[in-house]
Amino acid sequence: QAEITRVQGIGVPPDRIFYCSPCKQVAHLRYAATHGVRLMAFDNEVELSKVARSHPRARMLLGIAADPSPAARPSLSFGSTLESCGHLLQAAKDQAVEVVGISFHLGSRGLEPQAWAQAVATAQLVFDMGTELGHHMHLLDIGGGFPATEDSRAPLEEVAAGINSALDLYFPEGSGVEIIARPGRYYVTSAFTLAVSITALEEIPVEQPGSDGGCDSRDVPCVLHPLPDVSPVSLSPLPAPQYVPWVPDPPEPSP
Repeated sequence: QAEITRVQGIGVPPDRIFYCSPCKQVAHLRYAATHGVRLMAFDNEVELSKVARSHPRARMLLGIAADPSPAARPSLSFGSTLESCGHLLQAAKDQAVEVVGISFHLGSRGLEPQAWAQAVATAQLVFDMGTELGHHMHLLDIGGGFPATEDSRAPLEEVAAGINSALDLYFPEGSGVEIIARPGRYYVTSAFTLAVSITALEEIPVEQPGSDGGCDSRDVPCVLHPLPDVSPVSLSPLPAPQYVPWVPDPPEPSP
């Protein structure tokens, strides 16, 4: 709600706002409805029913999982699986909720050009599902995860070429599909430097039985992301601490 207010406060019209959070408060949905913000995303039936009750005029994008690999943990990530998309699209039809397109977000996998092609191909399959059910599918949100200009692991030009090739193949010019993106990472990656204090280290051999090489997932599930390139920087030393001599008073003699 605060973000919608802020964006509209700088003059952005409501039809240019995408409320992309996959989990929305009912009060925020009603606020969006009263302020003309209709475009939003969903990736499960509970969220769909919430929107149907609180904002029936919403125009929805179905969020799909960007990583269908077996190593992914669907229960800990956003986006519906390809297997559940048909059911969700039919549920939207049954509840008279308008679905106008597909959304995905690669995040850290945005550094892999092939990941974009895979996600766009999956989106095209779901587009066909929606069209067959009578939804007017005309909008594709390719999310974010674009590398910053100084990221040497995957130059932006290389990633952009992969994205454009996939779009030309699956959503060619003239298909009537509008493409939008959310390049927040590209703009702010170089805006901050993280400073941390390392207090302890433990070396665990990868070949140790039960070790997954990243974190102990035997008891607590964890989500593994590609490790970032870290460049240690020596910070300016702190001023030397000032010590004040202190001698404790002698104990009082016993009576």
